[in-house]
Amino acid sequence: MNTLFNLVVVVQVLSALSIIALVLMQHGKGADMGAAFGSGSSGSLFGASGSSNFLSKSTALAAAIFFSATLALAVLSNGRTASSGGGVLQNVTVPVKGSAAIPGAVPAAPVANDGVPAASNAVPPATAPAAPATPAAAPAVPAATEAAPATSTGAPK
Repeated sequence: MNTLFNLVVVVQVLSALSIIALVLMQHGKGADMGAAFGSGSSGSLFGASGSSNFLSKSTALAAAIFFSATLALAVLSNGRTASSGGGVLQNVTVPVKGSAAIPGAVPAAPVANDGVPAASNAVPPATAPAAPATPAAAPAVPAATEAAPATSTGAPK
């Protein structure tokens, strides 16, 4: 079945390419109109262009093959759809972003408008870590009482 499907696809592509080539090789009707006004001789100005030539018959044959191959592809691909009968987007997976993308990571608790975590996701007080009793010792930095005026180089005096 798969070989037949591939064969029909090849036939369709070849017929499409032959239609393009045959249409580009054909002589347009606009050239006959120019010939009628003095640049050459033409059989008729607005009448029938006569019997069809080899290129137009070949184009019609290639078009019939193309449409037949398209119909065959529609019939053959009918059984190639998903067996579950779902929609087009049924098998699409959405990429996960943020902390949920890391395996084993616990997502953060949602925060209410006032900045306090929601009550249902709040950590119970018994399991919350205790805060240190005294802040860690930080180096003492003297407070500046008066700002030094800047010089033209930007360095203090």
